Amino acid sequence: MTTSPASEDSNTYITAATKAAWTVPGLDASTPRRDIKTVGIIGAGTMGGGIAMNFATAGFPVKIVETTQEALDRGLQVVRKNYQRSADKGRFPQDEVGKRMDRLEGRLAIADLGDCDLVIEAVFENMDLKHKIFTELDKVMKPGAILATNTSALNIDEIASVTKRPEDVIGLHFFSPANVMKLLEIVRAEHTKNDVVATCMDLARKIDKIATLVGVCPGFVGNRMLFTRQKQAMKLIRKGVLPWDIDAAINAFGFKMGPFQMSDLAGLDIGWSKGATTQNPIRDALCEMDRRGQKTKAGYYDYDDARKPIPSEVTAGIIRDITGAEPVTMSQDEIIETCIFPMINEAVKILEENKAQRPSDIDVVWLNGYGWPADKGGPMFFGDMVGAKAVLARMEKLGAEDPEFAPADTLRKLAETDGKFTEIDCGGLKT
Repeated sequence: MTTSPASEDSNTYITAATKAAWTVPGLDASTPRRDIKTVGIIGAGTMGGGIAMNFATAGFPVKIVETTQEALDRGLQVVRKNYQRSADKGRFPQDEVGKRMDRLEGRLAIADLGDCDLVIEAVFENMDLKHKIFTELDKVMKPGAILATNTSALNIDEIASVTKRPEDVIGLHFFSPANVMKLLEIVRAEHTKNDVVATCMDLARKIDKIATLVGVCPGFVGNRMLFTRQKQAMKLIRKGVLPWDIDAAINAFGFKMGPFQMSDLAGLDIGWSKGATTQNPIRDALCEMDRRGQKTKAGYYDYDDARKPIPSEVTAGIIRDITGAEPVTMSQDEIIETCIFPMINEAVKILEENKAQRPSDIDVVWLNGYGWPADKGGPMFFGDMVGAKAVLARMEKLGAEDPEFAPADTLRKLAETDGKFTEIDCGGLKT
């Protein structure tokens, strides 16, 4: 894989892209904002607690709801520990810990959020559960309250459909850990009103986030592209390429974590239960052996006491047994093209479907939410570094194996005209 010199410095590009992300075409600057003084959070787990911290840190009173006192106490205790750790590192005065915690109020009933100006649901990725919660929110929330979901992939139009006020529903997709990660994907649903969008864009600034406005589709922008990388990584596994070789290539590209390192960190048992059979039999087999990632000191990798990942003969054996493939060696360049170029192609499809405002917004998402290496500017910027012809050549090969990865029409046009990914204009975001 060869890259041509970038037409402009990546740092200059990133600065301009980040600034542009705040501009919403068609949204009048004079659009009135809704007054957000109090915030409600549903769920005190990792995401809910982290989201609550953003608002408490910015001075907002926050009510946080859980189903049991035990879960509520546990969640608030984690928040306090996070604040205390930051204070001990000198990031703010010690007395600030108590001040921030005083802004958090634990509750056990969604009805207790009725007077909040904004409520954010941060529970498990289960549509039935979200339907239940939004049905109740519709009943108890005051008129004019913004109803937000932190879903990372589910259809927000479907969530909004159980309410009588879909114009008040929006996606606020925070990234884990929510109190640290800068990105906020603001997801505009079909009926979301302009003043809700404007209010949430302003709120993102107040809680020190970098916002991108995106549309409703499976996984939105960031996760939709991530899914393509994960699928290709698993296809390589089935061909006999080992997880640590794939991760090493992605690390060499500039990511701190490859797909299997990331899976081990998150926990292989997310979305899995004992005895379950999923579309990932390798993961299933690892979990059945209690190899569930770093937390059990074994997943795709073995881990020592310092959590250093070590290539595992056990995992290699499981892969061989399930796939029937003998281990093969593949160059890092080929692994990178196979995993990264489909992300670029998927980004083009996102633009074609009008689910992002502009190409540079996609780069902002990946730079701030997924650790894309800054020297490569983001997927669209990197696409211009390697050129559309190179991306098309790889996608034609992958598309021949699996129609899901067929080259986007716009990718073909770019290759024919020597066009730039960063200059694609399919009409912007439409709902």
